[in-house]
Amino acid sequence: MISSEAGYGAEAPLVYIVILTWNHWELTQACLASLQRLTYPNHCVLVVDNGSNDGTVDLVRRHFPAATVLANAQNLGFAGGCNVGIRHALANQAEYVFLLNNDTVVPPELLDVLVVQANELPNVGIVAPALTYFDKPDQLWFTGSRRHWLTLESVDFGPLGPRRHVRPDEHHELDYIFGTAMFIPTSLFRQVGLFDEAFFMYYEDMDFCLRVQSAGYRLYYIPGVSVQHRVSASTTSTSSCRYYHKARSSVLFFRKHAGFWRGLVIVPYRFSSLLRTMGRLACQGQWGNARAYLRGLADGLRSLAV
Repeated sequence: MISSEAGYGAEAPLVYIVILTWNHWELTQACLASLQRLTYPNHCVLVVDNGSNDGTVDLVRRHFPAATVLANAQNLGFAGGCNVGIRHALANQAEYVFLLNNDTVVPPELLDVLVVQANELPNVGIVAPALTYFDKPDQLWFTGSRRHWLTLESVDFGPLGPRRHVRPDEHHELDYIFGTAMFIPTSLFRQVGLFDEAFFMYYEDMDFCLRVQSAGYRLYYIPGVSVQHRVSASTTSTSSCRYYHKARSSVLFFRKHAGFWRGLVIVPYRFSSLLRTMGRLACQGQWGNARAYLRGLADGLRSLAV
């Protein structure tokens, strides 16, 4: 129990921190170590392992016994793995779920700030802190993004990283929040559902954001607190896999949300994006990634016909 003056109300609501892992124990270790310093009094750390083969499950249990570990027999992807953790949090009466990448490090006051803001802001769907580069903690990486009304693309963040940061020192509403760090009331999942597991990896967070907004809820960026992120550290050894799933998931995302009239614009727009991506990868000699991207597009298109 804590004072209501802290902004939580009469009692600090239970927050489940859900961390999805797939190998890269050293990243998970640093993340969990930072979570041990959290000052928020009512939280549980839940590690959902997606079939790691580097001993991550045993190492977490040995070095962080306070954390709960759920070990999936196979890699369920980001959406499927997160859903395992979300269902566990719901079953244990959590009031909030904080989805957090394992390649992050958090400050001690993070949950205190997020809980207070989620309680005070109107019609909250998702709340997000700033994300900074791990090796350059004073440099912003992501502060949320707005959506182009016609193409549905993020206008503040592109394939190569951030384009700009709009009002990073102020509270403001967003259209897209990345799954890297999402603070979500569990009541929301009961209304809009969990992540769409058709997206194995990528675009599942953008899809979720669209569904949250369609249900009438708001997405907020919270200034004044940040999470350090080792950008793409957990997937750097599998770049061809990333390109494959980005391509495949993009087909599923735009087919799901574009509609007929918007699709008349999006189809040629996405084709030009394909040409740009192929040109960039060819200039860099990344032929394996180029082939993976094309396979992903082909598999995404085939899945639409099923």
